[in-house]
Amino acid sequence: MKLATPGLFWVTVLFSAVLTLQRSFALEAEDGILEALRLSGMSPAGIYLGKVTALTIELLLLEAVLVLGVAVLYDTKFLGIPLLFAIALLATLGIAGAGAVYGALAARLRSRETLLPLLLLPLLAPVLIAATRGCEVSLEREAMSGWPWAALLGIFALVYLTLGSFLFRPLLEDA
Repeated sequence: MKLATPGLFWVTVLFSAVLTLQRSFALEAEDGILEALRLSGMSPAGIYLGKVTALTIELLLLEAVLVLGVAVLYDTKFLGIPLLFAIALLATLGIAGAGAVYGALAARLRSRETLLPLLLLPLLAPVLIAATRGCEVSLEREAMSGWPWAALLGIFALVYLTLGSFLFRPLLEDA
């Protein structure tokens, strides 16, 4: 079971992110908050970055609780703590960056509960794989061999955040 620990950890984080995104955007769409944000005159990129920041904080808190559970249940030894922190932050930024865009895309649809995971999970599969592999490396052996996975996660986070800040304006205007 110890071999599956990183994968189970990141699948849990990913599904929690999907549920959080569904709930937050559904509430905002039903209560007219998206319309109010659009009319407020705030920059769509600023609104997007605010949503990404909020989701990132929520997921990092969840990850902290999950790490405690993993440490207790599986007697895990954390050999590369800086690498684990980097992977957690970069993977969470990637998940939040892509999730905010697709959450806004699916917010007004009747089938958003089904559509959001179908759109988001294939896009986040590389993030899930890189985060899992990086965590495996940092738990098993010398953490230096895990930094390429962290760099890959950084690239995904940068791409998702950059594209999201440009794509959020038309999504907010359609809302």
